[in-house]
Amino acid sequence: MRIGYLECFSGISGDMFLGALVDAGVPPEVFVRTVDGLGLDAHLEIRRVDRSGISATKVDVIYGGEKDLPREEFWAQQAVHAHSRSHEGAHAHSHEHDHTHSHAHGDSHPHEHKHEHGHASGHSHSHRGLKEIREIITKASISQSAKGRAIKIFEALGAAEARVHNTGIEKIHFHEVGAVDAIVDIVCASVGVEELCVHEWICSPLNVGGGSVVCAHGTFPIPAPATLELLKNAPIYAGEIQKELVTPTGAAIVSVLASRFCNFPTMKPERTGYGAGTRDFKGVPNVLRLTIGEASQQDVLPAKREDITIMEANVDDMTPQLFGYVLERALKLGALDAFGTAVQMKKNRPGMQLTVLCRPEESNRLAKMIFTETTTLGVRIRQESRAVLARRHVNIRTQWGEIRMKLANLNGSVSNYAPEYEDCRRIAEAQHVPLKTVMQEAIKIYLEEEKNG
Repeated sequence: MRIGYLECFSGISGDMFLGALVDAGVPPEVFVRTVDGLGLDAHLEIRRVDRSGISATKVDVIYGGEKDLPREEFWAQQAVHAHSRSHEGAHAHSHEHDHTHSHAHGDSHPHEHKHEHGHASGHSHSHRGLKEIREIITKASISQSAKGRAIKIFEALGAAEARVHNTGIEKIHFHEVGAVDAIVDIVCASVGVEELCVHEWICSPLNVGGGSVVCAHGTFPIPAPATLELLKNAPIYAGEIQKELVTPTGAAIVSVLASRFCNFPTMKPERTGYGAGTRDFKGVPNVLRLTIGEASQQDVLPAKREDITIMEANVDDMTPQLFGYVLERALKLGALDAFGTAVQMKKNRPGMQLTVLCRPEESNRLAKMIFTETTTLGVRIRQESRAVLARRHVNIRTQWGEIRMKLANLNGSVSNYAPEYEDCRRIAEAQHVPLKTVMQEAIKIYLEEEKNG
């Protein structure tokens, strides 16, 4: 089983992850081609740098002719620009207005902000919502699995911000500069992990740094709120460096990719890559190390374990149509699974038991939905753990179009495979072909490709 191990002794950011991928073997032209296909005014600068004696790859996103800056430098620059514009306005004419919006650099920070026309840095003072970002990723010239992974990472970033600011994920907006940088980092990361053909990503405990960081709302202790939200289930610690070492984008990538967190696993290393951060700390290499190799058999977990919440409610006075609607709502709100079981209730009345599985952090929202949408007066809630197989997608090209094949890995080999239902249904409806024919054809092509290597 091929694994990728991330050592975050100096934290992780989007650019550090891309640098490590390139250093470990992803051809730079793959990223260049990916960025060109995004339709953004951005390109990459990839070069070798030295970080405390360690040679590493540095990847910078150039947008509008400028490199992205560390967060506190960005907000310090914005303060200077704001002061300059205010000074100019005092000597010229009043042309400003107040409004409330989200303003972020790589992550969103809704706040009251006085906006004045003109921007000293040369970038348009605009914002992108999650809907717009999904559209950009969907139109990108990359595989469907890479698109899905990129969207999942961005949604994790947006969901963390939404929880921090107690708002809906669709209301979160990203500052133009930070959004472009994050889009490039996350899309390239999603493409790069496929190039390395890694079956499982494992991460070390993360050094988040120390001190404080300047954000849109002012000064916050490190880790920043969104970063801490994203790393809820990860082991983190504060090191000697009093800087922000784990960025929200880096945390989002880890939260989606990593199946587990541990010290260096037993493996046969094949490749090692070092991705450089922007700063060069004295005596501490500011790099992310990525090691690719084969896991030894005793270290291969048959399945990943994770904590889940199970909610149950019995109902006997609700129509079947409403029950079906509740199941759909639960899944749209983030439930891992939702189903009904026929039960015999008190007074010998037939009823249904609603069962919803979700991640612990989603339980309150789903419980509220159950009370709102059903006739139940109580919800039973318990915490359990489950074992889940590592999963990934490969794209299968059929005569009607591309279909994602979901693969489940057990001890390094494929134990289950199935074509994605929604892909098959879409093709069946568009091409007027029986659904079962599409699914059978996808499985046939997949097996033939596996047989031929």
